[in-house]
Amino acid sequence: MITKQLSVFLENRTGRLNDVARILAKENINMSAFSVADNSDFGILRVITDKPEEARAVLKKEGFAVSLNDVIMLNLSNTPGSLWMILEVFAQKGIYIEYMYAFSEGATAVTVIRPSDMEKAVEVLAAKGMD
Repeated sequence: MITKQLSVFLENRTGRLNDVARILAKENINMSAFSVADNSDFGILRVITDKPEEARAVLKKEGFAVSLNDVIMLNLSNTPGSLWMILEVFAQKGIYIEYMYAFSEGATAVTVIRPSDMEKAVEVLAAKGMD
């Protein structure tokens, strides 16, 4: 349920995302999920890898500003209402979602959530049998 996610700050210029992908590939680090958000000055690449500590170290060595954070990764049923049920419980318990991203394939939807209160979110999910 809890996994490590890299947040990589990227200048808004051509090739920076490519640089990250190349560096990780050369180190045999696989990106299993990612999201990119940007504004006019910079972007934030949020990425789940198979070797998060290694990825952070190699990216820092290459001059990237990078942090490692805990996020919740859930495997939900890829059916209408599955996400809503989780978000409804979080809302009822006063847990704010800082950001999230998801992808689905077949019967499963993988959702990555950064809640405002990680401990409380984990407790709520465990109470629902989602640990």
